[in-house]
Amino acid sequence: MERVRAKKHLGQHFLKDQNIARKITESFSGEAPTHVLEIGPGMGVLTQYLIQNEKIYLRVIEIDTESVEYLEKKFPQLQGKIIVGDFLKLPLNKHFQEPFAIIGNFPYNISSQILFKIIEHRHLVPEMVGMFQKEVAERVAAKPGSKTYGILSVLLQSFYSIEYLFTVHEQVFDPPPKVKSGVIRIKRNSVLQLPCNEQLFTRIVKTGFNQRRKTLSNSLKSILMNVKPEQEIFRKRPEQLSVHEFIELTQLVDGLLKQNL
Repeated sequence: MERVRAKKHLGQHFLKDQNIARKITESFSGEAPTHVLEIGPGMGVLTQYLIQNEKIYLRVIEIDTESVEYLEKKFPQLQGKIIVGDFLKLPLNKHFQEPFAIIGNFPYNISSQILFKIIEHRHLVPEMVGMFQKEVAERVAAKPGSKTYGILSVLLQSFYSIEYLFTVHEQVFDPPPKVKSGVIRIKRNSVLQLPCNEQLFTRIVKTGFNQRRKTLSNSLKSILMNVKPEQEIFRKRPEQLSVHEFIELTQLVDGLLKQNL
């Protein structure tokens, strides 16, 4: 069976190391739901191990029609379980009526957007195991105070616990990417809703980190309008704040804005 040609515009780098593929597919916590969606299976290096797991009901989503044809020939078990399309445009609520886990060797060019979509659908996605560009994987798992701690770290860690599992080197891909990769596992925590205005929370996190060198009193001027906050927390920079402190900050900003209506 002919190989699929890796397409640069789709960010395809096919994993060829079977041990790493097996390790990724075995990285679910054991609490993951039986329904699993694999994003971008390519030539099925992860798929081959996932379909052997009798506890998993697997579906895959693939945008590349050449890969779809390859998968249909190689894995007859996938008949009726291949969604042809773009995960970022997929209406998850229509396709999944119950919780499902996500797995994949994600294209680097859309990996952050995949994570933002998971946050939006956190009621449906209790767990994800994925391979990302190492820098993105480290950013997601970063703790307050580190240079890599940012928007994705705070928003994901609000609703998920995150583990950086292992690093993957460039040579195990065809074609090899220019950077190392990292595999992470995220698992839903017990927070159903943040104890603050969630839209304002997201806006504060994004605005703060978009000007991360400034103190929060300066970076949040566009939100605070003419309000000049006195509290100590506004003298800090965004990377110094934990998720809990961002919640406190949102409550403070919300209160200040209401006072000045």
